[in-house]
Amino acid sequence: MFTTRRRAALRAATAFVAAGALVGGLTACAGGSDTPTPAESIPAEGVDDGSTLTLWTRAPMEAQANLLVDAYNASHENQVELTVVPNDDYVAKVGAAAGSGGLPDLFAADIVYVPNWVQQGLFADITEQIDGLDYKDTINQGHLSAGTYEGAEHVLPFVLDLSMLMWNKELFAEAGLDPEKAPASLAEFADAAKAVQDLGKDGVSGTSTGLNCGGCLVFTWFPSIWASGDEVMNEDGTEALLASDTAKEVYSTWQDLESYGAVAPGSADETGATWVAGFQEGKVGVMPYPATLLPALDFDAGVAGIPGVDGGESTFVGGDGIGISKDSKLSPQAWNFLSWMMSEETQVQVLAKAGNAVSRSDLADNEYAAQDPRLVTINEVAAMGDTPVALNFQQAYNAPGSPWITLVRNAVLGDGETVDADNDEITAILSQ
Repeated sequence: MFTTRRRAALRAATAFVAAGALVGGLTACAGGSDTPTPAESIPAEGVDDGSTLTLWTRAPMEAQANLLVDAYNASHENQVELTVVPNDDYVAKVGAAAGSGGLPDLFAADIVYVPNWVQQGLFADITEQIDGLDYKDTINQGHLSAGTYEGAEHVLPFVLDLSMLMWNKELFAEAGLDPEKAPASLAEFADAAKAVQDLGKDGVSGTSTGLNCGGCLVFTWFPSIWASGDEVMNEDGTEALLASDTAKEVYSTWQDLESYGAVAPGSADETGATWVAGFQEGKVGVMPYPATLLPALDFDAGVAGIPGVDGGESTFVGGDGIGISKDSKLSPQAWNFLSWMMSEETQVQVLAKAGNAVSRSDLADNEYAAQDPRLVTINEVAAMGDTPVALNFQQAYNAPGSPWITLVRNAVLGDGETVDADNDEITAILSQ
């Protein structure tokens, strides 16, 4: 049985990987691809004059959004009115509002949607303001890159969600493994999973994944490719590079684990609804896992970056970015919220204090993270991670039956002979 805390955490993980509808409908309703800029000059810290600002976010980010909005409203003349939208309804709501000129002053977006929405002109150009931040180089570069189009910047990190390697220390100890030592390579990860499987404990598996969940797989497998020094796509996100020797080693590792019986039952058909449940219940030895769900675990878990084939570590920097909408008439006031959000005071005393990852690398070892070395690790690995950018990311990777899911299933559950052809199918979608 799940506790209430576990149920909430599972819902959050499910929402991350099951990001609703496609973004294509926005092309028709956004009214062109020229990115708007604020109509008036914005002071460095914006304007706090008692205006009422509107902000939309999707439901998985509700807890963090409430933290930020409540803290801002308690300390500013401006007041932010927050609207939380069900995850499955968010894309359609944004699309309809974009077409009618009804977007809120500020809105957040799943980072994999940001490139499309930026190119469609839904966010204002805030390059001058971002470049004016003296700590700009410490802001998570994956989120900044996702919001950059033709050299102009539009989005800041709202909430970070990172994929990390986590292991059950009790199961590691039972399996004769050092519970304080992270697997340092993909091979060591596989060996650890097999060691836990060899315990023969009823209902316990070495590892787990979602082999029918594109979002789960990009979130947890792409980092092994990055940690090995390779890329998953070309620079402009129009060509898949998922047939490389490194990528094939990732697939063959999981194929071997599946053949060994070390992958949790049900993983082959897992679409994302329960992909983290086994680990949360203490029934899985080691797996790549969302960092935001660490506080929900009631056992001692080790945390490290996701290893590459021969070492290294990386992470998928997911979560949501946030920017000023094209329809806002309160850009200076909206920037006041964004600049406050990125400040050291907010990142540490609001987000880190509540156990959240910070969006600035210079604040990784803050006073609250220092109380739990695992949080420092999460913050530090965030700077080593990446956020893949592609206009057609959803269709190529996350959508049910995507060519990425086909590639993985053929490589892990099949004979692995179609990786090159399946990679070409991903490229065909990306290059449309």
